[in-house]
Amino acid sequence: MEKGKNPARPILLVEDEPHTLQSFEVVLRSAGIDNIIQCQDSREVLSILEDRQIEVVCLDLIMPHVSGQELLGAITEEYPDIPVIMVTGVNEVETVVQCMKQGAFDYILKPIETDRLISSVLRAMEIRELKRENSKLKRRFLDDTLEHPEAFTGIITRNKKMRSVFHYCEAISEGNFPALITGETGVGKELIAGVLHKLSGRRGEFVAVNIAGLDDNVFSDTLFGHTRGAFTGADRPRKGLVETAAGGTLFLDEIGDLSQASQVKLLRLLDQREFYPVGSDMAKPAAARILFATFRPLDELEKSGQIRKDLYYRLRSHHIHLPPLRERLEDIPLLLEHFLELAAAEFDKNKPAYHEELITLLQSYHFSGNIRELKAMVMDAVSSYKGRMLSMNVFKERIFGDGKKVESAARQFPQAGEYWVSCLEHLPTLKEATTSLVGEAMRRADNNQRIAAMMLGISPQALNQRLKRHER
Repeated sequence: MEKGKNPARPILLVEDEPHTLQSFEVVLRSAGIDNIIQCQDSREVLSILEDRQIEVVCLDLIMPHVSGQELLGAITEEYPDIPVIMVTGVNEVETVVQCMKQGAFDYILKPIETDRLISSVLRAMEIRELKRENSKLKRRFLDDTLEHPEAFTGIITRNKKMRSVFHYCEAISEGNFPALITGETGVGKELIAGVLHKLSGRRGEFVAVNIAGLDDNVFSDTLFGHTRGAFTGADRPRKGLVETAAGGTLFLDEIGDLSQASQVKLLRLLDQREFYPVGSDMAKPAAARILFATFRPLDELEKSGQIRKDLYYRLRSHHIHLPPLRERLEDIPLLLEHFLELAAAEFDKNKPAYHEELITLLQSYHFSGNIRELKAMVMDAVSSYKGRMLSMNVFKERIFGDGKKVESAARQFPQAGEYWVSCLEHLPTLKEATTSLVGEAMRRADNNQRIAAMMLGISPQALNQRLKRHER
């Protein structure tokens, strides 16, 4: 495979006419397909397939020495995974039927229409890519091994859901399909995008941009660039981010906020793999893989009409969902240790020790800001700590309030609050409700009475009395 080329495995063009062969290559290169092998002698095709991994074969039907139909039978028998596109001037139904029965992927008539050839090759590439990814997923989920564990060293976890995400990333990393990364704010969506780029082996840059709030004009200029004189103040041409990321990866964050006009342009970019700089009527090929991220539920945005249906399905060619930190409780001790080391280095202090109760406190918290919020807590706590033991006061203040009074957990934990009462079909008695709340608080606090009392908004002494009454 040739990293940084599109596709990674070459397209094999087989045609005995040199001018036609060259014209086919020019057409494909205009669409950003730049990994191409030309073959003018049909007798060399099988040896090329034996020596090289080929993505797609474009095969002329009428050639001297070995005909395209003979080669088609040999290729589909020995290399059944390689799509073969027949290209010929023979417009006979019987010949078409015979080729399709032998396993041809497509049949294109000469003179070739540019769009027809490009679309056929792109579809063949997509189907080949999907089959390859499905095979990788089956293999990796069966043996539970990562081929490139070093690519994930920046993500600290021992969570099974995250392990599945890693397997999926390895399976789709080499493809050109767009990928959608979803999850709450602060879960590490850009980190995963960076991992996909690293695993892909692409030689180009990793370019990330947040497109939230961009109007259509700014969006077009940011992604596609502009020509000189395209608008007032455009005194020189400027490359857009699509061109900057050529041969690499473009990561667009907050895709759920995109305007309808910008969605149309983005859809064309994904479907045609080309774009128009602002002020230009000449299309340029898009040679970057595009990744997207959002914390907003795209399925709801699609149902409400805020996201176009056709764009919605295009974005979901691959979908990676990152679990929130509250579903990765086993990762909190690891993350705490990691952020303590970072904070100690940042503030030039020794890494502090901490009470084990701190882990229980953090694991009982909802973390609406996820890993980013945990990091901010740790940095704040270490910045002000003195001595050997890290104080828990900073964490308690961030979670429960200013510490001058115990506040209701309903303000900190989204599961609590007044609205849940209206969802009950039958109201429990006050005693039953109190017993249930106390039991749930103790479960979340891992039977730590001080933390459970904070969650309930009462003193530890009051909680202790309630527990004793319940035991009687």
